[in-house]
Amino acid sequence: MVTLEELDESTWQDFLNAPISVLMLSKNDCPSCLQLSKELTDWEYIEAVHANIRFGKIMLDRSGMGRFKIAQPWVSNIDIMPFLAIFVNGERVMEWGGRTRSYLQNQLEVILG
Repeated sequence: MVTLEELDESTWQDFLNAPISVLMLSKNDCPSCLQLSKELTDWEYIEAVHANIRFGKIMLDRSGMGRFKIAQPWVSNIDIMPFLAIFVNGERVMEWGGRTRSYLQNQLEVILG
């Protein structure tokens, strides 16, 4: 099972600087975001792939994420939810919006080789 960390103003930076992190950007009124969250937390495949991948979620419509939005200006261009980005040692290496967990699985396989 995947643990989907709820990130906030005090945790997002350490999360993104992990060796490999998958960030989900979401909003409270997004049914597709809820569905993807469930797919991720029910995902058992990842344990067999790499136990050190961190998964986290930021709710863009919650207050208190100003520093995140300033440090990550690309976020202001997002128009499709849910939006996923993969970070490796703090560098954003892949990003996409509106896809499924299987697409994420494929992208992680590319990164992990």
